[in-house]
Amino acid sequence: MIIAIGSDHAGFLLKEQLRTWLTEHDYEVLDLGAYSEDRVDYPHYGSLVGRAVVEGRAELGVAVCGSGQGICMAANKVPGVRGGVIRDNQDAEMTRRHNNANVACFGERFTDPAVAIAALEVFLTTPFDGGRHEARVEQLAELDSGLSV
Repeated sequence: MIIAIGSDHAGFLLKEQLRTWLTEHDYEVLDLGAYSEDRVDYPHYGSLVGRAVVEGRAELGVAVCGSGQGICMAANKVPGVRGGVIRDNQDAEMTRRHNNANVACFGERFTDPAVAIAALEVFLTTPFDGGRHEARVEQLAELDSGLSV
């Protein structure tokens, strides 16, 4: 499975820890930057991760900034992205099971690396429940195309 990963400077250290874990667990990683703690802007990296997923260059994405919020907003501006801020295993499970999330967003300042790694594993291994949740995911896709629900 190919995982796109990106961060701004405030999420760089956690991104690197998540990237290392992914590589050690035989995931192919598409590292879209940032590549240091030098100041950069999260919208650029959130959109890179989102585009990689939507364009099919990666099956899922991981985006990291200081809080997880800004980069999640940026990723979700890409039509077809369903990103959620992940702070623990329950967030990871529910965003996959009920929302079929395709981008996991983490906040380096708010999530311990061990918690983030455990939550990422849950995110990557939890399937979408489908069923009654399918109609809601379809409604999100309609919003992407400018249709009202």
